Amino acid sequence: MPRNPSTGVYSKPAGTTPSVGQVIDPVPWNALTTDLGNEITNSLPRDGSAPMVAPLKAASGTVSAPGIGFASTPQTGLYLKGGGLLGFTQNGVDVAFDKASVYAAKSGDYTALASDDNAVLRFTATATLLLTAAATLGANWRIAVVADGGDVTIDPTGSEPIDGAVTLVVPNGYSAFIICSGSAFFTDKLMTRILTKADVSSVADYFIDLVPSFVSTTSISVSSGSAFCSGKSFYIPAALTKVFTSTFVAGNNGGILDTGTIAASKTYFIFAIRRISDGAGDIVASLSSTPAGVTMTNLSGWEVLSGSRVGIVLSNNSSQIISFKQWGNRLKFFDAILELSTSGAVDNNNFNCAGMPDGISVDGEFLIHNVAANNTVSNIRADTEKTSSSSSAAANLFLNTFSAINLQIGQRIRTRPDGLIWVNTGVSLGSATMELYSIGWFDYTARRLAA
Repeated sequence: MPRNPSTGVYSKPAGTTPSVGQVIDPVPWNALTTDLGNEITNSLPRDGSAPMVAPLKAASGTVSAPGIGFASTPQTGLYLKGGGLLGFTQNGVDVAFDKASVYAAKSGDYTALASDDNAVLRFTATATLLLTAAATLGANWRIAVVADGGDVTIDPTGSEPIDGAVTLVVPNGYSAFIICSGSAFFTDKLMTRILTKADVSSVADYFIDLVPSFVSTTSISVSSGSAFCSGKSFYIPAALTKVFTSTFVAGNNGGILDTGTIAASKTYFIFAIRRISDGAGDIVASLSSTPAGVTMTNLSGWEVLSGSRVGIVLSNNSSQIISFKQWGNRLKFFDAILELSTSGAVDNNNFNCAGMPDGISVDGEFLIHNVAANNTVSNIRADTEKTSSSSSAAANLFLNTFSAINLQIGQRIRTRPDGLIWVNTGVSLGSATMELYSIGWFDYTARRLAA
């Protein structure tokens, strides 16, 4: 076949160029027409009716004139870059494509190399990731680091910085995306901001659900829920029953007290706590109304964060939990607690209700009862502080009656920070019995959302 297989140049057979008047020799002329037929058959049809049967070789081209282009847009197509690399151009502009991502698990220290470009490294244990010199790795080198079993310390070569620091720690359970500029390393800044609590340190502490409920005179349960306190998040995935018969033991049916044994007529503050190692949640009870006052002797490996108080329970004079029902931040006793019953004069500005928490302010819910005989003038008043006018009292049940009467009202009164209120009674004529009952409270300082 006269087409040169290396160059593709066609040369017709010898003896096929006749002159005027010459008799055509049929042998070479038939060879020519056979060759032409073969080469037409072997040519690629423009209508695409037949495929190539050997590799298609295109011109190398350039970014502005690609070797394979398009008739309508000749500057868009494929061309051969230096070093035998394939290039893609759109309207004369080179298009870069990412390298394929490579996953690798590491169980110890590792040095990242240039070949790790665009890799995802998952560390299953505490480790240090050393970074080769930035100049060696080059600009645009990047890597993703996942800490899945321990903290991972990112340590660049020499004094080369990462996010402006000498090293960067990726805490267990977190990840970081690292990029090389050719002279230094930086991240997407998310990890740096988490470690410095930027953007989250100013967010108010809060929790969702984690509602206590009465189980028995020695135990309570707390519903599942989550919390974000002191810039840290944790959660309890399922309801926990906790017992007041022993000090803290993690998990369902474990002890709840931070120290000691349940005592008589006490206020116990219920806190959601966080395990430092993995962010798991649990519950502890303390006589302290603040996280700082919780005894940590039995809470090794745990932390009590600000804003994590989820409830309050009271014990009676027999060292038993007073039965209650709670919805959000509102608690109500199964049975009202009689605080005061008198037929005479009382004026107590530091009245300590047995049915109200000690050492903390709540919106106490009370029933005020005045039972008066014929021809009686009597009064029972209650408020946060002592008031001089009956009309300014938060709760006032004043009777001036010619016949016997029995009246009862419900009232919410905010207790003072020490848990005290003011109560006043008096009978100026006739006889009456005046009573005050606690029926529950609204814990307005608990930071439960949608309470």
